[in-house]
Amino acid sequence: MSDFTSDYQADEGQEAPAGSIASGPGAGPGEPVPAGSAILRAMRVLEAIAACHAPPQLAEICKAVDLPKPTVFRILSTLEHAGLVGREPGSKRYHCGPRMNQLAGEVLLTSPARSARRAILEELVEQVGETCNLTIANGSTVLCLDRVETSWPLKITITAGTTVPIHSSASGKLFMAHMPRRSRERLVRQLPLVRNTPRTLTEPGRLFEEFELIRERGYSTECEEYLPGIFAMAVPVHDGDGRVVAAVSVHAPVSRLPMDEAVQLLPEMQSAAEAMSQTLDT
Repeated sequence: MSDFTSDYQADEGQEAPAGSIASGPGAGPGEPVPAGSAILRAMRVLEAIAACHAPPQLAEICKAVDLPKPTVFRILSTLEHAGLVGREPGSKRYHCGPRMNQLAGEVLLTSPARSARRAILEELVEQVGETCNLTIANGSTVLCLDRVETSWPLKITITAGTTVPIHSSASGKLFMAHMPRRSRERLVRQLPLVRNTPRTLTEPGRLFEEFELIRERGYSTECEEYLPGIFAMAVPVHDGDGRVVAAVSVHAPVSRLPMDEAVQLLPEMQSAAEAMSQTLDT
């Protein structure tokens, strides 16, 4: 008997009568799902955590999924053991775990919409003449979902699936800038702020100042903070609720793309980001 099944059977009065059914997320017309499905209850808990702007507490999750605390707590314990959720250090708040983040990245990497996203990046590279990327936040790193290289001989080569530190990349600083304040402060406290180059921002105070600037101007930059001689700029990709869920970025040698010239590319990058937002829901 699975952990989930035994947990639910222990909740007196919570199981649906045998043979009963109920509709739920993912069930199409005429496709009922078991009301007492342990897997679907676990999915509801995961969805509730993923939908929160800040890591929720147990009571908040229970309210969101309309299940009793003992049931939700046992689900969370199993999910935590599996690496699908984690608890904030020193608190009772839950967040998506490393295994869930990895799964989300792999789903996007292999999504049928990848061809559409790549076409958007290819068009953007044609417009700006430099290498462009699509990235998402992945815990303490940034995951490259796709990348289209420029034809210039002088360039850096990074493949889809590569991760870079979140604090020293343009996309990473963009993601942190748009996190809820408490989550952002908690992440900065927990991060190993490694100095990749002499220009890497490793002081929390300076990072917080940078986040303020990013939110004000709507884009993020990094100049030789991750790799010497390389400049990067990133713009946000929003979902239907206005949340920043990904970023479109450009990379180039500083000698070829100084910042004052890079900002002139913003209209093309923002247009690509808007088109990209339509592909992330498919």
